[in-house]
Amino acid sequence: MPATTKPKKKAAESASKNFNFNIGSDVESLKASISNHLRFSLARDTKTATSRDWWLATSYAVKDRILDRYIDTQGVHNDSNARRVYYLSLEYLMGRLLENNLVSAGIYDNVEKALSELGVDFKAIMDEEVDMGLGNGGLGRLAACFLDSLATLEYPAIGYGIHYEFGLFRQEFVNGHQVERPDNWLHNGNPWEVSRPEYQVSVPVYGHVEYHFDSKGDWYPRWVGTQSIIGLPWDIPIIGYGGKTVNFLRLWESKASNEFDLDAFNRGGYTEAVHDKAVSETVSKVLYPNDKSESGKELRLVQQYFFVACSLKDIVRRFKKKNEDWEAFPEKVAIQLNDTHPAVAVPELMRILIDEEGMEWDEAWGICIKVFGYTNHTLLPEALEKWSVPLFQKVLPRHLQIIFEINRRFLEDVVEHRWPGDNGKKGALSIIEEGNPKMVRMAYLATVASHSINGVAALHTELLKQHLFHDFNELFPERFNNKTNGITPRRFLKVCNPELSALITEKVGDDWPYHLEKLTGLAEYAKDKAFQEKFMGIKRHNKEKLAAVIEELCGVTVSPDALFDVQIKRLHEYKRQHLNLLHILARYRAILHNPDAPVVPRVFIFGAKAAPGYDLAKNIILAINKIAEKINNDERVGDKLKVVFLPNYRVSLAEQIVPAADLSEQISTAGKEASGTGNMKLSLNGALTIGTLDGANVEIMEEVGRENIFIFGMTVEEVHELRTKGYNPWEYYNGNPELKAVVDWLASDFFTPGEPFALDPVRRSLLDGGDPFMVLADYQAYIEANKLVDEAFKDKSKWAEMAILNTAHMGKFSSDRTIHEYAKDIWSLEALPVPM
Repeated sequence: MPATTKPKKKAAESASKNFNFNIGSDVESLKASISNHLRFSLARDTKTATSRDWWLATSYAVKDRILDRYIDTQGVHNDSNARRVYYLSLEYLMGRLLENNLVSAGIYDNVEKALSELGVDFKAIMDEEVDMGLGNGGLGRLAACFLDSLATLEYPAIGYGIHYEFGLFRQEFVNGHQVERPDNWLHNGNPWEVSRPEYQVSVPVYGHVEYHFDSKGDWYPRWVGTQSIIGLPWDIPIIGYGGKTVNFLRLWESKASNEFDLDAFNRGGYTEAVHDKAVSETVSKVLYPNDKSESGKELRLVQQYFFVACSLKDIVRRFKKKNEDWEAFPEKVAIQLNDTHPAVAVPELMRILIDEEGMEWDEAWGICIKVFGYTNHTLLPEALEKWSVPLFQKVLPRHLQIIFEINRRFLEDVVEHRWPGDNGKKGALSIIEEGNPKMVRMAYLATVASHSINGVAALHTELLKQHLFHDFNELFPERFNNKTNGITPRRFLKVCNPELSALITEKVGDDWPYHLEKLTGLAEYAKDKAFQEKFMGIKRHNKEKLAAVIEELCGVTVSPDALFDVQIKRLHEYKRQHLNLLHILARYRAILHNPDAPVVPRVFIFGAKAAPGYDLAKNIILAINKIAEKINNDERVGDKLKVVFLPNYRVSLAEQIVPAADLSEQISTAGKEASGTGNMKLSLNGALTIGTLDGANVEIMEEVGRENIFIFGMTVEEVHELRTKGYNPWEYYNGNPELKAVVDWLASDFFTPGEPFALDPVRRSLLDGGDPFMVLADYQAYIEANKLVDEAFKDKSKWAEMAILNTAHMGKFSSDRTIHEYAKDIWSLEALPVPM
């Protein structure tokens, strides 16, 4: 055949198949693949290879098999011109991938055996992997769970985010203080990602808007004088459980459009030569840059626009490959905004449709409404994202024009029609908040532009409709719906708690990771003494393993016989870690006053990061660490009470804590927590919950039964009533001698010798600061609930029964159920099986 002749398609496919190396998943094939990667990808032999080399070689071998399935999956999706959901999230808390991918691909045992035959310690190489620095809290972990469920349930889906060079930060404690170190998670590379330079895009920012006349004499705007940032995509394959479907997460790395100025370099301006490169790469440098400064705010806005602009360009490119008519866009594309961070996607899509595609406003707006869905994750008004109009004008001048026009039409056409002449209602609903400066309300923008607005727990959704978005709910009642959050049972039971998973499989069969509702079959064994013994024996073993981690990280010896009391979540006042701390002080005080009194030994375990600019949250961390230091070294206390704050809380650490927890602290002020997912993970693994009627706690109580959970404190209605009447924390402080004593003790120098006011910010927040989250109002109810916990823990058989029933009744809280609901009610998405 002449060199210029292209081979026929079938011949090319045949050649590709013949050239394919052995992709089998049997032990011998895996051994060969791992050995080949060690030698040919890493240039190592078995004599010089380190544990890290073996981890990389193993990861590459596993990725080979996942990518083989990925190619099949994307081929089916592309050939069928499938409708896809595009999930836009600023963070994904992915954790480590090797173990999870092995379980999902069904090759865990074979890889373990292959490594063993190669003389490699399987568990040792697992610890070489670092958590991906792509997320921080529950919002990011939820996004990761959703990706897992979308692939497992065979829904065509792509996640979009940012390829951060550094994660939020690596947390260390220095003399009790949180110190933030760079989380350089990419330092040793990431074996799971695939670079896609052929799909890079250019994103304009800054500049100004000029007006020109077209051939008909009509003016049109042009965004000119912009600076460009290049978005380079990196793909992480997402394998569903069972390995049938492999979707992907596309992450955008920022690059300079002009990375190197040779003229500047040649004239000696070495720093100037790489200036553009340094500035552009800052955009994807770090997750959540500190926004206390104006430059920090500007970077955050640029970061958010960069990621949605890259993603929308990619979505449009993919759509145009198979479709010519824009009317088909809503039929092929569903975009979910995970909170307000991606809300700037609304004016960006309008800009694309109007400025680049020449579409009329009404047609473009109709497409936007059909395409976008918005998930709200907060009930805190102060947490609803806003940007100043001057900042928006500087960074995105054309988008600000579009937002003003969206707002004008909304107020004149929709609000005026519903409430004629009511300017007060217009001011309340306006996307632009009046003031100096004016502000763009991103949650309002997302709400106006989305056909679906969902909360993430039944209570949260009702509170959104009643309070935060009350007027919007009156305007668009059909748009509001609830989608209670869920967690993936693959990572948060099967992977992190293999002994309990094996016991569950023994009783209910091996398909429960697909059908978590089958856990209800465990309920019939809740009173069975032999099953209780097995169940609690596994819990004991997990506590022994966690005790070793605590010894290693904190230098504190704890007894697995004690009750492990766990509060692991982002550090924020509304989550009330300081309420937990007051209870610890009360227990400590009681032990010192009556050292011979019998007590139920407890180990209080904290894990949390505070935002770098959140001073009070960091002072709460300091208070916990200083009080822990005093208690843990007080010989009068011994094993009756221990307090540990595990540093650098992350997914891989959570996977060690969750299986070992006896008690789950879910103690937010009622009406403040949107949902929570830590409560689900802990309860699924047999921890009992102590909590308020807040977020998903309400639904957990409904599932497990009021008798199997420790509920305390004010309800949402009681919180509102007390706040309306006028909450005075001094009344509670002065009316409760024990409370007064522990609050005063906190502010003394007993825990911080020589620094009498080191912990005073916590005390001031509770008293002088007005105690905004009503810690003191719920204090006594919390103390009483903890007494019930102590009594229950003494009865080992009863505690075991309650723990088993918690695990048995958590089927509702699988993220599979949540995703099915999104697919049916919001995205109109059909599963698309890929032939094996």
